[in-house]
Amino acid sequence: MPDFPVDLYSDTITRPTPAMRRFMAEAEVGDEQKAEDPTVNLLQEMVAELTGHQAAVFLPSGTMCNLIAHTVHCRPGDEIIIEKDSHPVHFEGGGPAAHSRAGMRLLDSDRGVFGAAAVLAALRPDDPHFPRSRLVCIENTHNMGGGTIWPLERIREVHDAARSHGLLLHLDGARLMNAVIASGVQARDICRYFDSVWIDLTKGLGCPVGAVLAGSKEFIHQARRYKQMFGGAMRQAGIIAAAGVHALRHHVDRLTDDHAAARKLAAGLREIRGITLDAGEPQTNIVMFDIAGTGVPRADFFARLATHGVRLSPRLSPTAVRAVTHLDIPPDGIDRALSAIRAAVT
Repeated sequence: MPDFPVDLYSDTITRPTPAMRRFMAEAEVGDEQKAEDPTVNLLQEMVAELTGHQAAVFLPSGTMCNLIAHTVHCRPGDEIIIEKDSHPVHFEGGGPAAHSRAGMRLLDSDRGVFGAAAVLAALRPDDPHFPRSRLVCIENTHNMGGGTIWPLERIREVHDAARSHGLLLHLDGARLMNAVIASGVQARDICRYFDSVWIDLTKGLGCPVGAVLAGSKEFIHQARRYKQMFGGAMRQAGIIAAAGVHALRHHVDRLTDDHAAARKLAAGLREIRGITLDAGEPQTNIVMFDIAGTGVPRADFFARLATHGVRLSPRLSPTAVRAVTHLDIPPDGIDRALSAIRAAVT
């Protein structure tokens, strides 16, 4: 496996900092499955307070958060209204079909953001021939949209349209704190429009494992049943939950550094012949670009970058590339990445 001193593949490759490791090692622990782990309980309380919801549950992954939320909210045969490039559509192994047994009604969007009109157009008639429209899902920030932030007014419009037809709403907030820091809108002001919401600990927050799902007390009571059913219950989980506590205390404000690094990378990429950036300035920590104009096949492009110790990730189309900034990038990492990209396309 090549060594990548500048690894922009994803913010999921971050490693716990020395301070986080010390905090984890010293964490109080108990039996999480019996609600006796004080550090897990603290993390859940912190996320419930952060999101403005009544309760929260610590889970091994964000994918499990989505899976459980879909299963609680939907019955077999129901339909989830969701943007066509959202995480559950492409990257969760068909989980909605396998576990909640719900279908997905896919929406076109502007970089991951759709409007009330799209929701209303996707609604099924109240007729036995059709699946029942049940749940609207929003991903904020939107990964495949390039780290796009949902404007609060757009969330409100989608919420009002969904509620007017009795639909529930779920927020995939894997990178919610990036949206909060970049927009200045508080998490609870975003989350108040959703019946369930989760945040990931393993991306920009830099934890080694885990995510937290929040909602009403009744929702979380049901979520815990599926947590047990899907194998997500843990024992002395305070050791890993401590990373989340530390991150929420120390790693949120520093997300501005990741956003600045993404802007610097985008500015440098615009000066390289043959590379085309997605429209607009990066809103958070994700930079999307296309290398078709360079004439270099993507596999060759990645192989050349590897010789310089730089790694990026593919997108869904064959010439599209994604770079994600995070806390593990060295101080000169963006300059080194740009130098390697210039060499790779020459």
